[in-house]
Amino acid sequence: SAGNATRTGHDCVGVLEGPADVYRGIPTLRALRNFTVGRVRVGDHPELVRGYALVKRACALANEELGLLDADRARLITQSCRDVESGALDDQFPIDALQGGAGTSTNMNVNEVVANRALELGGHARGDYRFIHPNDDVNRSQSTNDTYPTACRLAILDALGPLLQSTRSLARSFHRLADRHADDVTIGRTQLQDAVPMTFGQEFHVFASLLKADARALEGLRPTLETINLGATAVGTGICADVRFRESAVRHLAAITGLALSAAPDPVAAVTDMSAFVTTSSTLKNLAIHLKKAADDLRLLNSGPHAGLDEIDVPARQAGSSIMPGKVNPVIPECVDQCCFMVIGMDATVGMASSEGQLQLNAFEPVVIHQILTAMELLGNAMDMFRERYVAGITVDTARRRRYAAASPSIPAALHPVLGHDGSVALAPGATRSGR
Repeated sequence: SAGNATRTGHDCVGVLEGPADVYRGIPTLRALRNFTVGRVRVGDHPELVRGYALVKRACALANEELGLLDADRARLITQSCRDVESGALDDQFPIDALQGGAGTSTNMNVNEVVANRALELGGHARGDYRFIHPNDDVNRSQSTNDTYPTACRLAILDALGPLLQSTRSLARSFHRLADRHADDVTIGRTQLQDAVPMTFGQEFHVFASLLKADARALEGLRPTLETINLGATAVGTGICADVRFRESAVRHLAAITGLALSAAPDPVAAVTDMSAFVTTSSTLKNLAIHLKKAADDLRLLNSGPHAGLDEIDVPARQAGSSIMPGKVNPVIPECVDQCCFMVIGMDATVGMASSEGQLQLNAFEPVVIHQILTAMELLGNAMDMFRERYVAGITVDTARRRRYAAASPSIPAALHPVLGHDGSVALAPGATRSGR
């Protein structure tokens, strides 16, 4: 049957038969057989696939501009790249996200899909590489070592948009909550003990401020991520590329994406420089720590309710026990916390992988980009869930909280400027005994 038809291909390892009804080729089939450790595939990171297709399109335009690729091949390759960019071919990128080879399997997978789709668009059979070749045409003037990091940067920049939207939306939600309770008094606590009065507005506004700072930090990643090394090829020397290619490819990619892309000043150093990824991961970890702080504080303020703090009330989302009737657990902040735990662990992985770049290349970018994109998706989803199912429904028993704040023996701290420390301390025992 047509579904069982095969085509024969070859690479430096040898000859192999693979399915004829797919766009990918023999090197991808080998990678499928070799890397079998996880369930996440390259195609499960659509930002990475789209970023790589953008890189290939820019390179085709640069090669055409420099007379290295004829107009017909360039037209078919760029049209094929657009099809990949649309997401319609994401299922053609089935390789495990965790792969050896510094991303070479992903680059070959992209080359094959773009080449075979271009052949199809030109009326040729898939695999008939006499007309358009994955390496000679789609990968012309390129290496995995400059295209893969560039695609990774584009993927992160792509994912920044939704993450920033989620961050700012949650910050606004906390801001509105703070505004509603700007004059409602509660008692602040340090080291989990009663401290001095403050307002709920001040307490909730902390979370908005932290998240707004995180949004600014995420925006601040753009210049670092927009510095790319396209055209550096294997080790940064530009071997196998026209000396004009680097400028042309970066210019075309900037025009296609609308990003302020620039070429790294030292291409050899840039091949092994992982600082953009380390900084990105650290920024995500900081966001996770702030998000965890908000989830933990609100969970604590909602504790009890009858035998705990019971400072705030939150929407009941589901039954909390199979044995205790009426028990409702803080399942939303608990889920948020688990996402944050994972992101903090992912940052440790990124740091470790980034420190393993020996000599002219770091071979561990696949796990780095996998962790970063996964962390970005986790954080965005966690913040949306937190905002919609928890923060938006928070209510406060303001009268009861004011009574608690007024009864705190810490209030005399405000009298230090008038009575001095000893005079203020002398008031506390009597106030405690009298309840005044």
